Amino acid sequence: MGNSYGQYDAKPEGFIPGGMSLHDMMLPHGPDRGAFEKASNSNLGPDKLDHTMSFMFETRFPKHLTEYAANEAPMQDDYADCWTSLEKKFDGMPGKK
Repeated sequence: MGNSYGQYDAKPEGFIPGGMSLHDMMLPHGPDRGAFEKASNSNLGPDKLDHTMSFMFETRFPKHLTEYAANEAPMQDDYADCWTSLEKKFDGMPGKK
């Protein structure tokens, strides 16, 4: 996921223009609690976003880190903190809502 310019709607705080994140297929990721609550409680329908450009690449193949990425590349140490207050909505049991 990358943000070329503007504000990324699924993570409005902390995902600055020029920023990106890279997730392996088994790493949890997604919108923060504020974006989740806003989308869950808004009226359904078209929503136009202006003055922003974000992009996403997806693959079913696992990614492998280079030595530089694993040990020297700058990282956002508090990246996962935005999900600590997200309420659990799914228990994995079939037929339950």
